[in-house]
Formats: sequence, C-alpha cells, structure tokens
Amino acid sequence: MSRHDVADRERAALLDRADEVGAEAPTLCEGWTVHHLLAHMWVREHDPTALPGLVIPAFHGHTAAREHAAYERFAFPDLLAELRKGPPLLPFGLPGVREAGNVHEHFVHHEDIRRANGDGPRQPVDPDLADALWWRLRASALVMFRRVRGAGVVLRRPDGETVTARRGEPVVTITGEVPELFLYAFNRKSAAAVGLVGPDDAVTRVRESHLGP
Repeated sequence: MSRHDVADRERAALLDRADEVGAEAPTLCEGWTVHHLLAHMWVREHDPTALPGLVIPAFHGHTAAREHAAYERFAFPDLLAELRKGPPLLPFGLPGVREAGNVHEHFVHHEDIRRANGDGPRQPVDPDLADALWWRLRASALVMFRRVRGAGVVLRRPDGETVTARRGEPVVTITGEVPELFLYAFNRKSAAAVGLVGPDDAVTRVRESHLGP
C-alpha cells in the first residue's frame, strides 16, 4: 500500500469518527472541538494565504482568523461533505505532495479525535500505517525535536530500528510503536504510549520541551 493510500484511508476514518462523535466533541487540540478541527483542515487545503501561519508564529493570527471564519461559514455537516471530496489539486492533491503532505496531517488529527473521545492506541498496529509514519519520522524528527536542550534523543521502534531525533549527550531513548512515537513527536505527549529511558534530568528536559513543527 502506498503512502497515498494510507493518507486517504486515514482521512476517511477521521471523517467517519468525527461524524460519530459530533461537532461539539473534544479533541486533543486545546480549545478546539471537532467542528474547529475540521475547519482547520478545510482552511489548510483551500486557503493558500493561511499556510504560512501553520508553521511561522508571526502569521499564526491570520491563520487563526481564517480558521474561525471557516468555522462560522460552514455548518458541521457541510464541512464533512466538503472534506469527503478529498483535497483539491493545489497544493495537497498534487502527486507527491498528496502523500508527503497528508499522511501526518490525517493520522495526527484522526488521533486528536480518537484519544479525546475514549479511544486508546490502535491494536494491532497497521504495518502500512507504521511504515508510512516511520518514513515521515526519518525525514522530520530533527525538526520535531529541535527545541530540546541539554539532551540527545533517539526514537526506537519495537523491532529495534532507531532514528536520531536530537544529537547530543546524555541520550534519552523513546521507545514505542511507530504511531505512538509519531504522536509524541507531534507534541501529543500525554496521549502517546511510549517509554523514556535516560538520566532523570535529561528525561525531564525532553518531557518539558515543546515538540512538533
């Protein structure tokens, strides 16, 4: 299965779970209901002016305003219907971009809904999803853990394969199934079923660091 297929499958499952729990259900995103989260997804795909604010703090205010406007504009069933159409061609429907740009987005937001509404880690772990997320972690871990100070970080999956997420000493090793490591890297630390091993002060530094893009 390609990452394209995994991203599309996660999107469909996310929208199904959103429909099940309803517009006002909580998410792991502080201050956001499921309705807010879907408005964010719509803006990400349909409003190019909002894209810089997803990663650059100086533009966060503009992006937040565009997301609020979408929240006010679309009733929840209409947002579901819009998102079920799939991403538009530009930018997230383009070949290559569709896979690389959507696997993490759809998985993390699917879990934002699942974990906030009583669901735990998925069992058994889907190997296609794990492979897609591991590929993404290998490409982005150094960015996700860049704010960690005073410790190195290694991510270890159950089969023993590792990714260096932060160079330095002493080393903290974070072990877990790939989806759980991915959630931790995206700063969903309290929801991620992982174990941290290393000197106590280094582990504390990692736990207290803000992770993610």
